[in-house]
Parts: sequence; C-alpha cells; structure tokens
Amino acid sequence: MSKKIITGKVVSNAMDKTITVETDRLTKHPKYHKFVRKTRRYHAHDENNECEIGDIVEIEESRKLSKTKAFVLKRIVRKNILSEEVETPDSVEEELKEAFGGEVDGTTRE
Repeated sequence: MSKKIITGKVVSNAMDKTITVETDRLTKHPKYHKFVRKTRRYHAHDENNECEIGDIVEIEESRKLSKTKAFVLKRIVRKNILSEEVETPDSVEEELKEAFGGEVDGTTRE
C-alpha cells in the first residue's frame, strides 16, 4: 500500500518541528450543483524547521507522531518569495528625510 502524498500551503510554523499545511479542494454541492471550496489542515513533522509561512510543500503520510501529527515533510516545492525581507534603497530613505525633515522613524510629528 502506498503512502498518501499531499501538496499544500504552509499556514503556520509556530510549533517546534511542526508545520500546519492547508489544502483546498472543490466539491459539487449535491442539491444546488454549485462548486464549493473546502479546506483541510494537516499537522506535519518538519525535522529541520526549514519551512516558512507561505511555502508550497509536499507532505507524506507516516505513522502517528503525536495526537494530531501523522505526516512528514517530504520536500519544499516552492519557497515563498515574500518571506524574504526587502531592503529599501538608501536613496529612498534620503528622499524621505529631505521631504519630512530629520529622522524618519515611522512616528508622527505634533
């Protein structure tokens, strides 16, 4: 018997060595014949804590590792490009200082 492999998006990595993966599927409503989106969340074991929120991952079925965890991270399909910090160029910071005068720290002046 082969193990299930599920592809989904990481929605939480707050727990140590555990990620929460969310999958979507479309089902047809039996009476109204409208397609309804259903989501399911799985807890998976991430041994090296390498996943970030927003990553697309494949998880593989395994033995029960805890009360709610029965999957293991197989591979990261695609890293979330938004998880990397974006640095603002120095020229933009200088323009803001000139426009508002003095320090730019995100607070409002009175």
